[in-house]
Amino acid sequence: MILADKIINLRKREGWSQEELADRLGVSRQSISKWEGAQSIPDMKKILAMADLFGVSTDYLLRDELEEPDGDGPVEEPAAGSPAHKVSLEEAQAYIAARLEAGPRSALGVALCILSPILLIAISGMVEAGVCPLSENAAMAIGLIVLLLFVVAAVSIFIFNDSKLKRFEYMEQEDLDTEYGVSGLARELMDRQEASHTRSTVLGVGLCVASSIPLFITMVLKNEVYMIYGVCFILMFVAAGVYLLIRTNTERDTYLALLEEGDYTRENKAANREVVGIFWGITIALYLGISLLTMRWELTWVVWPIAGILYGVVLEFVKKDL
Repeated sequence: MILADKIINLRKREGWSQEELADRLGVSRQSISKWEGAQSIPDMKKILAMADLFGVSTDYLLRDELEEPDGDGPVEEPAAGSPAHKVSLEEAQAYIAARLEAGPRSALGVALCILSPILLIAISGMVEAGVCPLSENAAMAIGLIVLLLFVVAAVSIFIFNDSKLKRFEYMEQEDLDTEYGVSGLARELMDRQEASHTRSTVLGVGLCVASSIPLFITMVLKNEVYMIYGVCFILMFVAAGVYLLIRTNTERDTYLALLEEGDYTRENKAANREVVGIFWGITIALYLGISLLTMRWELTWVVWPIAGILYGVVLEFVKKDL
């Protein structure tokens, strides 16, 4: 095992991110990334500092043939019965490719759920305002059919994505032991995405915040038909914003999963295994159930940002119990 891999393994054993290790050594995060990617070698002072920090010998760090620190036991300390899953560079590349393909599809699926009631709102509102020749029942039927078609399309996308990503589930749920070069690749790709990620996040949040503007404008105009259009524009703005946020964060999460950072630290993975499927399944059911019962689609979209906040709170409670 070479020095780069030993630094990665020792850092993960301590449960530290690259930023945390950099702070302890008094270097930049970029320096740690280069060491772990075998792009540069730390000087002797930093090697001595790492030996002291990790409780290993300098001999262990410098000699490739030594696989375990002398007298300190194995470098990896996975929980009993839960060994770290080894990830090759080829496997990591396949995972990245699959996630980058699935990200836009997932974003589209959620956007379709948000957009699904638009025709129902528009056509029903116009019937009530007397500007549509259809009967109320016919308008409701057409709107519900389109709504169900959108939901069916979204569910089909989710099922298709799940089938494509099923074999990579362990990447986001299990402890990883990445092969040489994987961390460097993930870090480099995440750095490249930084600018576009920031732009998409700002634009996505901006669209969600600005979504209520059309409704305010139509309220000032005091025209019932315009207000209906305003509600439809709200959903379109929110759908576009959520699409951008999900797409960019799916890509970012791909790299974080390989690095075991952010929401994918070993502690967070344990919590995610407990709640992620149940929580978001309940969220989708609540959104569609409340919306269909109240028919207040212009208000029920707030379920999504509220759920995002509550998800973080739920994770914290689950982590405390683990």
